[in-house]
Amino acid sequence: MLQFRSPHITPSSLQFRLTLELIGLSILGLGGIALGAGWQMEQNLVAAHKQTLEYIAMRFPDQIQLYSEMGQLEMGLERTVDKVSTPGLAVWVKSDDGKLLVRSPNLDATSPEIHRVDALAAVPETPQVVRFGHRDIVLCGSPLLLNGKSLGKLYLSQDITEDYQKLNVGLWRLFFVSMLTIVLLIVAISLRIRKAMHPLEQMSQVASAVSADDLNGAKLQLNQAPDEVLGLARAFNEMLFRLSESWEHQRQFVGNVSHELRTPLTVVAGYLQSLLRRGDNLSSYQQQALATAAAETERMIRMLQDLLDLARADSGNLHFRLNPIILNTLVAEIADMSQKVSNRPINLLISEEDIVICGDQDRLQQILINLVDNAIKYSAPDQPVDLVLEKTDRHALVHIRDRGIGIPLPHQQRIFERFYRVDESMTRSRDGTGLGLAIAKSLIEGMNGRITLRSKPGEGSTFTLILPLWSYPVEHQPSL
Repeated sequence: MLQFRSPHITPSSLQFRLTLELIGLSILGLGGIALGAGWQMEQNLVAAHKQTLEYIAMRFPDQIQLYSEMGQLEMGLERTVDKVSTPGLAVWVKSDDGKLLVRSPNLDATSPEIHRVDALAAVPETPQVVRFGHRDIVLCGSPLLLNGKSLGKLYLSQDITEDYQKLNVGLWRLFFVSMLTIVLLIVAISLRIRKAMHPLEQMSQVASAVSADDLNGAKLQLNQAPDEVLGLARAFNEMLFRLSESWEHQRQFVGNVSHELRTPLTVVAGYLQSLLRRGDNLSSYQQQALATAAAETERMIRMLQDLLDLARADSGNLHFRLNPIILNTLVAEIADMSQKVSNRPINLLISEEDIVICGDQDRLQQILINLVDNAIKYSAPDQPVDLVLEKTDRHALVHIRDRGIGIPLPHQQRIFERFYRVDESMTRSRDGTGLGLAIAKSLIEGMNGRITLRSKPGEGSTFTLILPLWSYPVEHQPSL
């Protein structure tokens, strides 16, 4: 069964890049809109006040002339100033020699507004924003002409500090609203991109988790995906189907070839052995050649038998006779037999309590012999091999430990693959087909067990068989 793992989002992932780019564009877009809106609001505020002062300055002579017709010029000036004066707007008129002729009711001769303007090197004739300390003033000083005659200079001063403060409050509100919108956009964009990338993530998970045994059942189900992803998913499913067919054909081919070759090779091995037994008149070189040919033929027969076992396991035709097995006895027999055959020390560590497991004794014996034989081959002649038997609540554990060359970490994940060798130059000289661990894995899994590996280069390896304990039926349990 396929098992999926949650993908990690890294800076190099497409999801991270798309999210970052869209968030960046959103921030730039909203930030630009907010800055543009703030700048436009400020320009509108200043322009409105400027237009007001320009209108007053333009209409001021006409107002003077209107009021002067009903009295003297000085009265016309005063009435005009009183008419245009509003809170926040200061109006005064000075003669050409600098004498204050008339002023707004809210001004006097010592008003700071007048002194600040007098301190300026030049007063703009058109309304401009001038900053005095912490105050913002729209100021202009234009010549005052009546019927072509100069009356002096008209000064208009509009305090817009409060309006600026209100504008700043509005801008801060706009800023916070923009930030909140950006946060909501970030969340929405992240969720949307994650949802949009889910089909690709599922495809990646299927591709990384699928194995040769899962090819038949591995299939992508993407009903809600976009058309482009659906097309990719269909192509992916078709590829899995073709791989499944190819893998099945390969299994059948290996099984058929192994079965067909085993009989003629057995005949060849028999003739070679017969020649060796009757080869008294052969030279030493001929006897050595026959011995080599016989050994390689036996090795080929073993490889074909291994391939047949794997083909049966792949097709589900490898049958097991599962019975209760006293593991203590079996492990002790394997240790004693291996020690006699190899003339190597085998350290046996087992508990006195009988450990009964459910398994196929012949298959389990084959696995243990294979693992002990590997431990002997890949360790120095003076180094012992440990066989340790342990028991947990539900499982029995058999550890086969050597102190040999070890297996590098990158190879440990592939060590149970067929024909896989860690180092061809190092292992080719040792006898073996390259199928032993693959067969051990298939056999142990056929008995509902597992095989694990812990290894470190230069320190040795430990293979562990994990098998379920035998559960006595209720009617056969001993009475207390």
